[in-house]
Amino acid sequence: MTKGRSQAITHSKWFLPLFSVALGLVILAVSWLGGQLATGAISFGVLAVFGLLVLLAGWSETVRGLRGDGRDERFARIDLQATAVTGLVLLVALIVAWLVATARGQSGSPYDWLLATGGLSYLLAVAWFRWRG
Repeated sequence: MTKGRSQAITHSKWFLPLFSVALGLVILAVSWLGGQLATGAISFGVLAVFGLLVLLAGWSETVRGLRGDGRDERFARIDLQATAVTGLVLLVALIVAWLVATARGQSGSPYDWLLATGGLSYLLAVAWFRWRG
């Protein structure tokens, strides 16, 4: 698939709603396999309602930016900043969780490998963007 074609798909107003429903179906199936059909049905319902709201709330510039069909340079910058803040919050939460688990005498897993994966991906991304820039 070419870059232009994949951007056309992900920047469509249909992508996020359909992705939400598809993810809901996967969660429903996995929950059903795990013997938790009610939990899966609730998760599917929440994701389907979210997808419908995102589809119908096209009057909102923010929703259009999140969907991708209203994306411009300004929203791309906002998205990048929001992603960076999210990464920082998750990093701090993982560090705290690892410290608490370690203080309780536990192994610190899975927080340790999540932290290692995050750190390695950050270093590789810095190297990649430095090399490309």
